[in-house]
Amino acid sequence: MTHGHFPGKGLTGDLVFPRLLSLLAGVRSRGDRDNPAFPLDGKVRCNYINPPLISGDRWRTAKTLVDRAIKEKKVFSVKGPYPVIRAGLRARGWVERRMPHQSRRLDPETDATDEGDSSDYDDLGEEAEKDDEAEDLYDLMSRLVRNETTYFYWTTKRDSIDCRALRKDQMTNHYAKSASFTTKVGLCLNLRNLQWFDAADPDTFFPRCYRLGAPDEKQAFIDDFKRTACISILLYVVEKYEGVSEWESTGKIHSATSHGLNRSRKQQSNPKIAASLIDTALRVCLEYLNSLEHSDIDISLETSPSVPEHDWKMFLQNYHSVVHNGLMIEGCEDSVQRCKSILEQMRQVCPQMENDGICNIWIIKPDQCTLTDSKWVVQKYIERPLLIHGTKFDVRQWFLVTDWNPLTVWFYRECYLRFSTQPYSTHTLDSSVHLCNNSIQKHFQPSLDRNPSLPAECMWSCSQFRSWLAASGRDALWERVVVPGMQKAIIQTLLTAQDTVEPRKASFELYGADFMIGRDLCPWLLEINASPTMARSTGVTARLCPAVQEDTLRVVLDRRGDRYADTGGFQLIFKQGTTIRRPRSIACRALFQSLPEPLYKTTRQKSSSAKENHLMRDKKDWLPFAPRKVSLDTSLMFHAKLRNRNRLVLPSTCCVLPNPENLHPLKPPPSQPVPDSLHSFRTRRNLPSLYRPKPSVDAIGIKPSQSLSSSH
Repeated sequence: MTHGHFPGKGLTGDLVFPRLLSLLAGVRSRGDRDNPAFPLDGKVRCNYINPPLISGDRWRTAKTLVDRAIKEKKVFSVKGPYPVIRAGLRARGWVERRMPHQSRRLDPETDATDEGDSSDYDDLGEEAEKDDEAEDLYDLMSRLVRNETTYFYWTTKRDSIDCRALRKDQMTNHYAKSASFTTKVGLCLNLRNLQWFDAADPDTFFPRCYRLGAPDEKQAFIDDFKRTACISILLYVVEKYEGVSEWESTGKIHSATSHGLNRSRKQQSNPKIAASLIDTALRVCLEYLNSLEHSDIDISLETSPSVPEHDWKMFLQNYHSVVHNGLMIEGCEDSVQRCKSILEQMRQVCPQMENDGICNIWIIKPDQCTLTDSKWVVQKYIERPLLIHGTKFDVRQWFLVTDWNPLTVWFYRECYLRFSTQPYSTHTLDSSVHLCNNSIQKHFQPSLDRNPSLPAECMWSCSQFRSWLAASGRDALWERVVVPGMQKAIIQTLLTAQDTVEPRKASFELYGADFMIGRDLCPWLLEINASPTMARSTGVTARLCPAVQEDTLRVVLDRRGDRYADTGGFQLIFKQGTTIRRPRSIACRALFQSLPEPLYKTTRQKSSSAKENHLMRDKKDWLPFAPRKVSLDTSLMFHAKLRNRNRLVLPSTCCVLPNPENLHPLKPPPSQPVPDSLHSFRTRRNLPSLYRPKPSVDAIGIKPSQSLSSSH
């Protein structure tokens, strides 16, 4: 084999350019990629490359497209199995610059970053089914732009691209520091600050959640667990008396359909529990109501709790025996009215009581699959969700953030439902019953006892769900309750995280929010996923996932050039009125500076010596402006009660500024006129501002008020 001879098919009729051979070093045609080069005789091992054979017309077409893309800054890079994104960008005239170290077959275990959801493995087969000639042309175009700047990044993982190193005209599909709401710990912490952003209660759309690594939150969880057990006892008594015990009815169904997979409820020889169990539950609930009304402020810390710690252990054991083992409570009929009265008061202050049920089930979640103790959270499980034909489901809803300052949120009009494969029951804690993620349910076969109306693929579109609601006369509640509830939960969550996310203008991000629907059709936010899966695992996702990707490109690309461009299924649901001004970092700009910023700079003086010119190259000669002076007249008031505390009370602080005309007494010489626009801009920039403490403070006089000093 000699240099210049390239084995392969189709040599006849194809024109091979010498320049093309040099450009395509390392690129072979698809038919010969899997054929290894044979070693030569001796110790030297050489590989000979067979470049694709491109006709003259196709070569000129590729070169024209590449030149146009470079001129219009339309070079993109995609890392991950996103064939729809690649096709959409290429249709808009973009040319792909392949990212380094990117193999054609990706590892599904490492590329699935949507925690708890299906992997992207199903998308890999779509990229393999390509036309050989078209792929060779794309390889050529990618080779031609290998040294060009990428202006659009789409990656699966956020850390694949360093957003801080990007230029202003480079776009990426991720924001930095967005883990404040895409992780379980971050979501738990940020939603507690909702009261500072909106007059709303996070307990109305987010199940109660606690961090087990924080001692105070761990104790709060223990108190909540005990209080929920007391409420469960009261609910059990009322439902038992009224004959509508859902727990017992579902228990009979579960025992009949379990086929021996679960143990039956134990029959105890002593089926009676003392009535003091109800009295303890009533007392704990009443104390909680009094604490909310601040009726317990006179109780000292030395006062012993109403229920000692050793009595709590016995209470929880009796609670488990009643609810889970079926034991009876003595004289529970006499306490029904008191239980109803307390429960009615608890419903006014506990918005999640209708979802809690009577089993007191909590779910423990690791944050980002970590085993660190401080990263575990415990969350109240929704025991009484809305069921479709007796089966549990959740909702995957997409939304898009195109700006964080001002916050701009787009909501996708379509979503899809994910079902479990087994009928719902709290008598078993099997994952096939309670977890609706496709990555879990795909390993189970649908139960034979499931309603035949449910899909075999365990997915519904929102239109199918609306048809199911319409069958029961509740179709209007979708637009009236479900959709506004999801939009409100998303907006309020993003508002709490706005200060922590880096608001890069050229970035955007598509998120996937998971919701549970309550029996009153109110949505409950479970988590928010970054890089939601786009796998075409079912017929529903095969239609929706490509559509949401194409519509994302419409919003982030088409709308940049035409504000009236079609946005597909995305609708703008929130945009802040004004940009939030943030204080500048002290590390970047000093708080006090001795010299003002000049209005203009004079012409640089040149010296006859080249060495002096080199030393003076970076120096700037300014006119000797008089420094601006700012005097601060402050009256400080010292309280005797606060003498031992490091706190100063400043009732009135007056910042006295000189006349703006005297800020710059020296005007520019006539030979160097300064444009009015520059003068006005510089003047406004040099004026003091809360976010730009530029002027120098020569002296700050602090003296106590005469009246205060005389009084003390």
